Amino acid sequence: MEIINPSGKHTLKLETDFCGRKLGLEVNRVGFRATSSVLVTYGDTVVLGSVVVGSKPVVQDFFPLSIDYEEKYYAAGKISSSKFIKREGKPSDNAVLVGRLIDRPIRPLFPKGYRQEIQVVTTVLSMDPGFRPDVIAMIAASSALMLAGVPFDGPIAGLRIGRVNGEYKAFLSEEERAASDLDLVVAGKDSGITMVEAGANEVPEDVIVGGLEWGLKMIQPAIELQNKLRAEVGVEEKEYTLILPSEEVQARVDAWMDGKIGAEFRTQNTMERNQLIDELRWAMHDEFSQTISDEEAGVTDKMSDEEKMTTRTEYYAEHYRADYNDAFELAVKRDVRKNIIENGVRPDGRKLDEVRPLSSQVGILPRAHGSSLFTRGVTQALNIVTLAPLSYAQLVDTMEVTDGKRRYMHHYNAPGYTVGEVSRMGSPGRREIGHGYLAERALMPVLPSEEEFPYTIRSVTEIMSQNGSTSMAATCSSCLALMDAGVPLKRPVAGIAMGLMMDGDKPYVLTDLMDAEDFAGDMDFKVTGTTEGITALQMDMKIHGLPVSVLAEAIAKAHAGRMFIMDHMLSVLAGPRDHLSPYAPRIEKIIVKPEKVGAIIGKGGEMINKITSETGAEVDVDGDTGLITVSANDAATIEKAVNWIKSLVEEPEVGKIYHGKVVSIKDFGAFVNILPGIDGMLHISQISDKHVDKVTDVLKMGQEVNVRLDAIDDKGRLSLSMRRVEQ
Repeated sequence: MEIINPSGKHTLKLETDFCGRKLGLEVNRVGFRATSSVLVTYGDTVVLGSVVVGSKPVVQDFFPLSIDYEEKYYAAGKISSSKFIKREGKPSDNAVLVGRLIDRPIRPLFPKGYRQEIQVVTTVLSMDPGFRPDVIAMIAASSALMLAGVPFDGPIAGLRIGRVNGEYKAFLSEEERAASDLDLVVAGKDSGITMVEAGANEVPEDVIVGGLEWGLKMIQPAIELQNKLRAEVGVEEKEYTLILPSEEVQARVDAWMDGKIGAEFRTQNTMERNQLIDELRWAMHDEFSQTISDEEAGVTDKMSDEEKMTTRTEYYAEHYRADYNDAFELAVKRDVRKNIIENGVRPDGRKLDEVRPLSSQVGILPRAHGSSLFTRGVTQALNIVTLAPLSYAQLVDTMEVTDGKRRYMHHYNAPGYTVGEVSRMGSPGRREIGHGYLAERALMPVLPSEEEFPYTIRSVTEIMSQNGSTSMAATCSSCLALMDAGVPLKRPVAGIAMGLMMDGDKPYVLTDLMDAEDFAGDMDFKVTGTTEGITALQMDMKIHGLPVSVLAEAIAKAHAGRMFIMDHMLSVLAGPRDHLSPYAPRIEKIIVKPEKVGAIIGKGGEMINKITSETGAEVDVDGDTGLITVSANDAATIEKAVNWIKSLVEEPEVGKIYHGKVVSIKDFGAFVNILPGIDGMLHISQISDKHVDKVTDVLKMGQEVNVRLDAIDDKGRLSLSMRRVEQ
């Protein structure tokens, strides 16, 4: 049935073939009061992308763009497994990460100085269980922005790409994702790539580059469809003003600063450089504040010279300082770029491929299970590893995951003091969650399996000081702390951030990016890996699309930087320790047949509760695999619990001597319990070498005896003997 919205517009739906299915974009069906809204369908997945552009006057000194990804349990036919909360509330970490994934290729495509408030909301209304809906939400956000009349240099589209049996593929099923050695998200526009994120199982660099080329080619139909939709809708452009320093102000600042940033500013002491920049900034403000005319500033002849100076300074601060400050920042960034491109000199005097000074320590916190302090220049990351039984794994309950568990967690914290600022303390923000997730992905491929190392692992990075690339410092520090904790990693992992400055078509790639270069540059590219290949990467472009060839050069140059940092890490700790901290819990593992798990748990959990209460050990049971883990702080407690469990699941063995208990007496013999739930027949002839008239002459109920298992017949019946027990 046709729906006509209140403005009289008819619904419009366009479709195209996209990676083997129909991709549909539909407008004017829902979201009448939003600035723009688009329903995107792909398979059984339906995502609403909506945009609202604020109408209030611009007052912010930043671009207030917010992009949110809304998970709805009903979209997957689920109700939250929480016993207490059934309504969607605070976004899950997964929703935050997808929101960042959508934001990163979109935000740089707005012009500098744009300050109008924009809110983008992508809501998953229906989810096809055959694939993840995140890149469909990205297309929904881009489509809605294309119709909002804002200066968005899109459209963009994205793909999540895997590699199964050596072949690239998008929209992988859960089974295919499990078999894939690559999880690569590529976002881009018609002119090139705008964002990359990946996790990988130590894949070579050329595999990543091949995925970028394949992904950029495959997203083009989605980009063309958005352009077609925009043309058919007929978008009315909204007026806007860019908040930028005037050409006159910029020219004055450029002229004033000419030649003032000299060699003394190019020092490895970043704090000293920042102080020199600040002194130069305030010298500029002091000088320009006194050039304001008496009439404009309200200065009178009756004022003293000191009062006149103060009045001009206050007037300048209220009316001009912000513009001159912006012009100063732009001039500093231009100086950074100019020296790198023309002279090959970086703000701290390094060569383009040089890593900042490195120093690290391990085992610095006495009670922690593992700890390290990784320092690179002014950036410093303290990491603490805590080990716990498998039952401490985090349960993951989201729209996409059913009964998921997170056995390894990396949490990242960076308070305001790490950048010398006063800031409110609170729960982690999107940046903290994103940085923690990147470092977590970096180490996941080298972690031991549950069977090899039956522990839940929590790694926490406390950033101590920041000057660029803290997520890579978190990765390196985490690796060192894990090895210090005795976690048997397959191989150590190192990470590095690369930068890029484009001069026309010529790229200048920077190894080990620092803040000043990040602010002035065109790309922030982080890559982690082992000696065997890449484990994670993240690329954010600030220019509107880059060719794959430039990204390939950055990936290749990152390898040398990673290996340099790896050598430093291994000089501090050559590999995982061969022992655990004395404060870490000890864990013993037992593998039993899954059908035997019930005997350990008991009716209503009676048996496992009895074991834990009487021994003091923690017992975790995996009913699917039969993996049983027993943990405690001392070996005696573990041994007691392990022996108990083994007795519950032990299979009777012919020829073995058992200490049993008489549980039933008959005329022809007695039944003896030799294992929990397992009785055997002790015939009267096997009680003694001497003749026995009556069983009760020798045995009584509850008596404990040693018996030998002689045989098990084809019906599973056990034959016991006391005669054949070795004295």
